Amino acid sequence: MSTRHFLTLLDLSTKELQAIIQRARQLKSLQKQHTLHESLKNYALGMIFEKSSTRTRVSFETGMMQLGGHALFLSSKDTQLGRGEPIEDSARVLSRMVDIITIRTFSQQTLDTFAAYSQVPVINALTDSYHPCQLLADMLTYQEQRGDIAGKTVTWIGDGNNMCHSYINAAKRWHFTLHIACPKGYDPDPQIAQQEGVDVTIFHDPITASENSDLITTDVWASMGQEQEQALREKAFADFQVNENVMSVAHPDCLFMHCLPAHREEEVTTAVLEGKQSVVWEQAENRLHAQKALLEFLLHVNI
Repeated sequence: MSTRHFLTLLDLSTKELQAIIQRARQLKSLQKQHTLHESLKNYALGMIFEKSSTRTRVSFETGMMQLGGHALFLSSKDTQLGRGEPIEDSARVLSRMVDIITIRTFSQQTLDTFAAYSQVPVINALTDSYHPCQLLADMLTYQEQRGDIAGKTVTWIGDGNNMCHSYINAAKRWHFTLHIACPKGYDPDPQIAQQEGVDVTIFHDPITASENSDLITTDVWASMGQEQEQALREKAFADFQVNENVMSVAHPDCLFMHCLPAHREEEVTTAVLEGKQSVVWEQAENRLHAQKALLEFLLHVNI
């Protein structure tokens, strides 16, 4: 079979993504029942991380262990990539030694180049442009809590960043309406936001954007690599906090999500983060189950 990569959500069809979500629910059930399931026994996952991580690293490493495989953590500080080896060369070498590779890096171009020279599937574990693995967990969580998200209204509040871009792609694949509330000057990439087949509206008022929403989600105001902009962003995003006023205009059963880590009392209040509508802890756990299903899918196991 041909090698498939997961660099953005658009690399897979709606049908394929739905199959992964369904498989994730099955794998989660097996795990809760403590049923041994080693579908990836003797498989090796290479994990290249140029950005720090908690949930992504732990979920991939634990997932491979639970499926009977092995994960190798490769920091740029400890590999030849960090000493200037061309991306193309590293891809050619590593893809001859492991069965699948996940990369967490800054530039989407770095990821795309690596995938172009890899003989095995490559997974985007986060770039400055996209975070598709998080969206698998988010869609799994919504389905568990509320059922089909198609036709629903999702509101993204905050920066037009990698998470926002992945929500735009998710709106295209899962057929929901997306409202984006961001300060002027922090809009998502217009080429991504205006792609064909996406129902996206950009607002500069979080209250208006959140009216009658079924899901409200956000992220930190300053992502990794933007720490020097923290003070500037705190001022720009001051009116874009997800608080009880924002949640009050949404549907009564609206869910709140956050990809974490959260800066309490900045982009979200503690009352919302810890409130009854919040599913952030289920969302975080579902990174594990969704990624296990993704690994099986890309390696053509049990799908």
